[in-house]
Amino acid sequence: MPAEFPRLQRPSVDRPKSGIVHLGLGAFFRAHGAVYIAEAMQKSGGDWGIVGVSLVRPDQRDMLAPQGFAYTAVELGPDGQTARLISVINDVLVARENPKAVLDAMSDPAIRIVSLTVTEKGYCHEPSTGRLNRDHPDIRHDLENTDAPRSAIGFLVLALQRRRAQGKRPFTVLCCDNLPENGKVVRGVVLEFAGLVDPALSEWIAAEGAFPSTMVDRIVPATKPADIERLAETTGVLDLSPVMHEPFRQWVVEDRFVDGDRPDLGAVGVQLVTNVTPFEHMKLRCLNGTHSSLAYLGYLAGHETISDTVADPVFAGFCKNLWKAEITPGLTPPEGVDLAAYTHALLDRYSNPAIRHLTWQIAMDGSQKLPQRILGTLSENLAAGRPVAGLTLAVAAWMRYVGGTDEKGNPVDVRDPLAARLKSLSDGAGTPATKVAALLAVAEIFPAALAANENFRTRLTEAYTGLLANGSRKMVEEIAA
Repeated sequence: MPAEFPRLQRPSVDRPKSGIVHLGLGAFFRAHGAVYIAEAMQKSGGDWGIVGVSLVRPDQRDMLAPQGFAYTAVELGPDGQTARLISVINDVLVARENPKAVLDAMSDPAIRIVSLTVTEKGYCHEPSTGRLNRDHPDIRHDLENTDAPRSAIGFLVLALQRRRAQGKRPFTVLCCDNLPENGKVVRGVVLEFAGLVDPALSEWIAAEGAFPSTMVDRIVPATKPADIERLAETTGVLDLSPVMHEPFRQWVVEDRFVDGDRPDLGAVGVQLVTNVTPFEHMKLRCLNGTHSSLAYLGYLAGHETISDTVADPVFAGFCKNLWKAEITPGLTPPEGVDLAAYTHALLDRYSNPAIRHLTWQIAMDGSQKLPQRILGTLSENLAAGRPVAGLTLAVAAWMRYVGGTDEKGNPVDVRDPLAARLKSLSDGAGTPATKVAALLAVAEIFPAALAANENFRTRLTEAYTGLLANGSRKMVEEIAA
């Protein structure tokens, strides 16, 4: 990076007092929730500054601290870029370095909301059941080390335990990850963990706490060194931690907060609703379901990004067919939403050439994502007699992907909590049928009824065999509209 660019500095204005602790301060939250919160304070005031928490690594803290925790959010439109300074974060703590500091921050009565973007795997639950994974090493650690937790769930419960002991009100837990009924899921694992610590604590959280469900939507590709250099040349200052994002954004939140205390989110376009489920299902299945399908099939076919993938008319037609034949027939859309128009807009978003969203990036953590994004739709379609060929092919592509070798024989860098186990199962089976059977037996991913469905097993084995024999693009072409 050229040395002549001075480092980005936070504007010399009064900082808002902190009212939110955010666990998992990655690019998505900084390009989505933090922007909404900054706008809400600008429009309506309030002490809603953010204390960010990196659960494991210090990278984000180390990049943001010299900038006063300010950063640039860069909108990537088809016709150019628009940069905006965001200065809503007051501090970044690193949990592994100082868990006490994180618990102290979460115990402060000025903190009324603890929000999270820790990805699906960060909730230490079993995706197929939604229950707490009591054998998860971080959960076992946190139950034995109540003054130094590691998991997001451990921090939530132990901070709430402190607040109860000190006679303070609980904070609202605001999950911003792609989980169906995410508030309900997080409430369930928090109450289960709390019950293991102290049954009375679990009862208090259940009675006094709040876990509103949310739906979040904005495509946020990973920031690359070239993005940082280009931004410096454009602005004249060096920001080592900018975020890139598409123009579109949406945040739907159940308006259920402890004592009604929250930023004025409705004033800046957040949809405050009584039931977020129709929005969640629509987004998880229409966007995330096709995103994952395109990621595995596109990666195997040699496409680097989603925009590259849908630029291929065969994959664009496949995506349209998924929506028309397999996804939208089972959805009840939110009031006033036209599903055909919604999916048409999604394809336009996927096609934005400025958004370099890597298929490899979307393919991460598939064992945690498939149940919410694809398997629920598959199960419902099988029960209703609706088509399943496209989504079945997507699952087969995931199975091929986690085997660790692409269509050209090159190794795949599989990033998944179960990566070693999945590869071992795949390697240990000699035929497509036995590979499919071995992976279907992973109960944390596949519900028992789906894994035992002979119609699905047969179709999945045929799809996997077809991928081996014909390649991803040829198999997609057979399904494309």
